[in-house]
Amino acid sequence: MRLVVGLGNPGREYEGTRHNAGFWFVDGLARAEGVQLRMESRFHGVIGRIGRGDDECWLLEPSTFMNASGRAVGALARFYKILPHEILVVHDELDLPPGGVKLKRGGGAAGHNGLKDIIANLGQDFWRLRLGIGHPGDRAQVINFVLQAPRREEQDAIDEAIDRSLAVWPLLHADKLEEATMKLHTKG
Repeated sequence: MRLVVGLGNPGREYEGTRHNAGFWFVDGLARAEGVQLRMESRFHGVIGRIGRGDDECWLLEPSTFMNASGRAVGALARFYKILPHEILVVHDELDLPPGGVKLKRGGGAAGHNGLKDIIANLGQDFWRLRLGIGHPGDRAQVINFVLQAPRREEQDAIDEAIDRSLAVWPLLHADKLEEATMKLHTKG
């Protein structure tokens, strides 16, 4: 992995909302790696760097709002010549319960506007770390649901999934993706 993108919406009013689960992961990874994230306007987001040279990996939280995430991801990927299969996009996932987590490469957007915009900019061949937030049960409630904070027990489950995901980061960074997937998908 040469780029880890956490999806979310910028601003204090969105910090604790389910849609910002990707930001929560990148914040945790930055803390774990001792990296300071800083605003970089040419990449339309907050960035940081882990390692140097062949070990270099960029962290990105787009400041473009969810629906325009591809602009930020595309700008950084093009500048550093990062190929789609070297990118991990971390995002909230309605189709998994809170605490669920899945790693996969490629696929469609499944209605996720952040993924739609990244696919429009890069194609589908990037990795996704899908952090479960649950579903409100009614499709008409989805927008309101993702822009609200999770209940305490949901937040605890999401935090646990993020911790499990951070635990496999060394494998992801070392391109041991099958091993990382197996560990991540095997709870316990």
